[in-house]
Amino acid sequence: MSNKIASKIKAIAAVIRKKREQKNYTQEYLAYKLDISQNAYSKIELGYTKITVERLFQIADVLEVNPTELLDADQDEAEFKLLRTGTD
Repeated sequence: MSNKIASKIKAIAAVIRKKREQKNYTQEYLAYKLDISQNAYSKIELGYTKITVERLFQIADVLEVNPTELLDADQDEAEFKLLRTGTD
């Protein structure tokens, strides 16, 4: 997989994490709603797991957002860099 694609996957994962945190939902809650383990959900947010379109729609449904919002990872690249590094 190219670095560019891997970077986009990480950015989308960061958007998912950001939207979850904005809702004050835990990883455990999302995992429960998706009927997966917390560990499996964590791997989605870390970008370790490639998700299907179906899973993307499921996540968007739980987060009550349009799926396109999760894909719009280029909207603020600086913000995603902060999320990836975990610094403010």
